[in-house]
Amino acid sequence: MPTGIERNLAGYGDVEFSKYLRRAFLASAGYDRIDLDRPVVGIVDTSSDYNTCHRQMPEMVAAVKRGVLEAGGLPMAFPTISVHEILTSPTAMLYRNLQAMDTEAMISAQPMDAAVLLGGCDKTLPAQAMAAASANIPALLVAAGPMITGSWRGERLGACTDCRRYWARYRAGELSDQEIHEIEQSLCFTGGTCMVMGTATTTACLLEALGMMLPGGAVAPHASGDRLKACVASGRQAVALARSGLTPRDILTRAAFENAIVTLMALAGSTNAIIHLTAIARRAGIALTLQDFDRVGRRVPVLVNCKPAGEGYAEDLHHAGGVPVLLKALEPLLDTSVLTVGGGTLADALRNAALPGNWQDTIRPLDRPLQEPGALAALYGSLAPDGAVIKVAAATASLLRHRGPAVVFHSPEDVEQRIDDPTLNITPDHVMVLQNAGPVAAGMPEAGSFPIPRALARKGLKDMLRISDARMSGTSYGTVVLHVSPEAAVGGPLSLVRDGDLIDLDVAARRLDLLVDERELAQRRATWKPPALAERGWRRLYQQHVQQAHLGCDLDFM
Repeated sequence: MPTGIERNLAGYGDVEFSKYLRRAFLASAGYDRIDLDRPVVGIVDTSSDYNTCHRQMPEMVAAVKRGVLEAGGLPMAFPTISVHEILTSPTAMLYRNLQAMDTEAMISAQPMDAAVLLGGCDKTLPAQAMAAASANIPALLVAAGPMITGSWRGERLGACTDCRRYWARYRAGELSDQEIHEIEQSLCFTGGTCMVMGTATTTACLLEALGMMLPGGAVAPHASGDRLKACVASGRQAVALARSGLTPRDILTRAAFENAIVTLMALAGSTNAIIHLTAIARRAGIALTLQDFDRVGRRVPVLVNCKPAGEGYAEDLHHAGGVPVLLKALEPLLDTSVLTVGGGTLADALRNAALPGNWQDTIRPLDRPLQEPGALAALYGSLAPDGAVIKVAAATASLLRHRGPAVVFHSPEDVEQRIDDPTLNITPDHVMVLQNAGPVAAGMPEAGSFPIPRALARKGLKDMLRISDARMSGTSYGTVVLHVSPEAAVGGPLSLVRDGDLIDLDVAARRLDLLVDERELAQRRATWKPPALAERGWRRLYQQHVQQAHLGCDLDFM
C-alpha cells in the first residue's frame, strides 16, 4: 500500500506521472526528497476568528508540528469548517454533521499516514471523532482546552453556568444593567472552551476515556504550557501511529464506549454527550442505545465536583490530576484491556496514575462520591416512545416526580415572544412544553432550558419542569427533559400536546407520559401537518436525512 506523500494520488491515468507532478508542486513549497521520504501527518486546524474558544490554536498547531518533526515525520496542516456554539446561527448542532463530512473527506482525499485533529468548542470534537471513525486512518484528537476562570467583585466566575445563573438573576430584577455589563466583561477571561462540565469539556474527557486522546489531554487549560506540551506529545505519537498502523476502529470498541459512559456518569457530564457518543459509536459500527446509558448510569456515582452539578471548574479538575486520576478512581468499573492511541492498553496508561487523595474535593473516590448513581437518566412513555433524557444531577429533587398541566410553546421563537406575557396565566405547577425544536424542525438548538417566566422569577421561583425535543447546554441546570423522540416535526406525540393536557414525570420509574385519551390523540393526529422543508442547500439535505436524537442525529447515509 502506498505511504507518505504517495497516498491518495490525483487521478491522471498514469501513477508515476501523478507522483512526479506531486513532487514538482511540493518543491515550490520548499520540500525536497528528504522531506518527502517521511511519514506524513495531517493536522486538522480549526482556527477561526469566529471561534474564540480556539483563540490560541495557531500555537497549538505549531506545537503539534514540532512533535511530528521531533519524531521524524512530515507535518502538513490544513483547515476545515470550524463551528462555534455562540457565533453560529441557528445552532452549531445543525453543522456538526457537515463538519464531520468535511473532515472525513479531507483526511481521506489528501496524502497522510496519520492525522491529528484539533478541536474544542462543543461540536468540533464530536464531528472530528465521527470523521476519524469513518475514515479509519491512524488518528488522535487534541482538545483546545478550557478557559481559566475570571472574577467579579471577588467571586470566581466561569462560562457558562455562571452566565446562566447571573442572567436568571438579571431577569428576576436582582441585578442592575451596570452589574450585568460588568459580569458580561468578566465571564470569559481567556480563550478556550467553557470551564465547567459543559459539552466541550465533557467531550474532551470522554475522548480521553475512549482512548482517542493522550492521557492528561482533556482539561489542561487553553492558555497553559501543559496544553502546548500535550500538543507536542500528540505530534510525536501521531508518527508512532503512522508506523504502527493502529486505527480508530481498533480502539473504538463496545468496551471502550462502555468505559466512556462510566466516565460520563462520574462527571455528571453534558446531556449532549449522549447524542455525540451515540453518533461516534454508530460510525464505528456499534449500536449504542439510551438503555445503555441508563443501565450504566444506575451503577456509577458522581465523582467530579464541577459545575453545574458541583462547585468547581475544569482547571481544578486538571490540577487534581485530570482524567487519568478520575479513571484510576473508576478502575474497578472499567474494562482496562481496551487499546488507546498511546499504543498500549488502558491498564498500561493507568499503571502510574494516582488515586484521588482524601485531601482533594475535586475528584472523589468511589467510597466518597459527590452524588449517588444516576446523574443522567433515560425516560420512556407515551410522550417519548423512543426515549428522552434528563440530567438528574442538575435538577430539583422535588420536581423529579411531578404531574401538571401543560403550557405549550410551538417553537423557540414562540418562547421568545410569549414567555413573559402577563396573560400567560402560568403557575409553578405547570409543565412548560416546547415543540418543533428538534433536529428536523430547527437543527436541535440548545433551547430546552428556556427561562422561567419573568413574573414567576421575580417571585423567587428558580425552577420549573420543562420538556422539549431540543437540547440544552451542558452548562445548564434545572429540571429539563430533553431529546424527546420522535420529535414534534415528524409527528411524534410531542406534536399533539395542547394547553392544559396533564403530563406525568416519574424519573424513578423512568416514565414520561401524556395523560390524554387515545381517541382524542387520534383526532389531533388526523389534522396534524408537518412543517415545510427548507428550500435549498445544507439545511434541506439535513432535514431530509438527519436521524432522531436517540440514534445520534447523524445523517442516515453516513
